[in-house]
Amino acid sequence: MSKNVRALAAKCIFNVVDKGRSLSDELPHAQAQADDKDSALLQEICFGVVRFLPELEYCVRDLVDKPLKGKQRVAHFLLLVGVYQLKYMRIPDHAALNETVSAAKPLKQFHLKGMINAVLRNYLRQKPEQSTQLPEPVEYNHPSWFIKKLKLAYPDKWQTVLNANQQKPPMWLRVNHQHYSVEQYSHLLNEANIAHQVITVAEPTILLDSAVDVAKLPAFDNGAVSVQDGAAQQAAWLLDAKAGDHVLDCCAAPGGKTCHVLELEPSITMTAIDIEDKRLSRVEENLSRLNLSATLVSADATAADWWDKKLFDRILLDAPCSATGVIRRHPDIKWLRKAEDIDALAQIQQQILQNIWQMLKPGGTLLYATCSVLPDENKAQIEQFLSKTPDASLQAITLNADDIGWQILPDEQSMDGFYYAKLTKNN
Repeated sequence: MSKNVRALAAKCIFNVVDKGRSLSDELPHAQAQADDKDSALLQEICFGVVRFLPELEYCVRDLVDKPLKGKQRVAHFLLLVGVYQLKYMRIPDHAALNETVSAAKPLKQFHLKGMINAVLRNYLRQKPEQSTQLPEPVEYNHPSWFIKKLKLAYPDKWQTVLNANQQKPPMWLRVNHQHYSVEQYSHLLNEANIAHQVITVAEPTILLDSAVDVAKLPAFDNGAVSVQDGAAQQAAWLLDAKAGDHVLDCCAAPGGKTCHVLELEPSITMTAIDIEDKRLSRVEENLSRLNLSATLVSADATAADWWDKKLFDRILLDAPCSATGVIRRHPDIKWLRKAEDIDALAQIQQQILQNIWQMLKPGGTLLYATCSVLPDENKAQIEQFLSKTPDASLQAITLNADDIGWQILPDEQSMDGFYYAKLTKNN
């Protein structure tokens, strides 16, 4: 394939939507084939099309004589690439149209150039999405099953959640308190002319006005700061590890929370487990950059064969989940996740909870966390666990008004969607 950015984007989106592959895996592969100067444009197009997929599908549906299938299917995604540019990007219409039509050749769809040109020109004339009442999945760019679950869980807030998921995510910074206070690092950002706000949730943290390359962040290479959403930063504060504690980070990759816990209390003994060796290498990279150390173990959290029977003072369980709270960062979640996945995930979460509970000292704390907004994985999960576990009690989290844990919805204080519940093992 040539380095035509629209062709690379169409192929990437085809692999995500039709082949069920992850955008975070496919995009770097596509970017490796593009010129460096086109990398950001490729990312913008791929994320944008996946984010607004139902809306773009609706735009072209009646402009195509018959659905494109088989070997022509990739041309369907090229049409979506074209409409996304015309609707959402500042590229001049003629340039977007010409470049998109030209992409048909490297995709081996040269015979469809005339059709692609005609559809995009007709879209510009008709703007079909502006003329009718849109179905909810098109209006909100989410699958029907997810919209139904949100309506049930948040009858007054479901639209707010869906709208937040369609926004581009902000960039948060976690200041390493071994190097600087938030106030001191804020001063460094001011000196570097990087606009930002100091936001206080459990503790002060930093939200940038707009994303920047990490290379421009003062002392980034020295480990003074990391990129981590404000909601994810709450984990270490809530875990509240004390000097000398024996701590387990369960399902730890890519290691942001592992590192944050160690930054706040370097004297702890940290064990971090994850089921995939490849993912543990990311934890190792983060620890290395921040000059921190932990024992890394490739292990299945539903099993205990890796455990040396030494009880932990604190356990952080960042449970495998639907990731429905971070859709604005990973819009492909909407199309990769299915309704039937939720029950299966909830079962795994319950298995892990029951398994690692035996590893916690009496009087110890377990912090349960997910990046989900679905009660099946969160509040209902903890209620079920408490009903089955006589020696477990729920600690109140003062930052929330909910009686079972703390549910953060997307865009609350600009944060991602997240859930926390803090459990104590009774003596």
